[in-house]
Amino acid sequence: MENILGLYALPYDEEYPVVSFDERPCFLIGDVVKGFELKPGQVKREHYEYAKNGSCCLLAAIEPLTGKRIGKVYDRRRKIEYAEFMEILATHFPKAKKIRLIQDNLNTHNASSFYERFDANRAYQLSQKFEFHYTPKSGSWLNVIETEFSALARLCLKRRIPTKEILEREVLKLVKERNDRKIKINWQFSISDARQKMKRHYIKVNSDNKIL
Repeated sequence: MENILGLYALPYDEEYPVVSFDERPCFLIGDVVKGFELKPGQVKREHYEYAKNGSCCLLAAIEPLTGKRIGKVYDRRRKIEYAEFMEILATHFPKAKKIRLIQDNLNTHNASSFYERFDANRAYQLSQKFEFHYTPKSGSWLNVIETEFSALARLCLKRRIPTKEILEREVLKLVKERNDRKIKINWQFSISDARQKMKRHYIKVNSDNKIL
């Protein structure tokens, strides 16, 4: 946790940007019953019946200090999709010596995925571009991208969207709009905050932490 919080406290460095990444499954939901024709000013209503049309997955990343965000919709979220997205992500930070990537510890989230998708030379080059930092177990709240996913859900993904094509068009349009507006995320929770609010856990690890 402190490793992640320490990264968020750093000033922006284009050679070592801090980028948060995660995946969000998206369920494709269609209407079974056609709604009534609405008059201007009436609230749209949805019938309780719906059709399940499968699912897809949104992979997304954000650099919180600049508001740069990248998103792509895939059918699945395997090592192949992870590797392909990381290659795309790397192109958005051409001046970076290392991209400090914050993510959870899903078994696809490591350099082995690069070797399963690309030849050894390309996989090695890509692996050198990233510095992996993992959130602790049950610590998804530490990943800034979850804030972005909440915004996308509120603005788009909570609606019934029947096909991958429609979802991809609408969600990527929203990602681009937010990216163009450079909407930043101001992370407030610091290491000192953590040591005060979670003091009993620090003491449990080491009684010397009573004086924090």
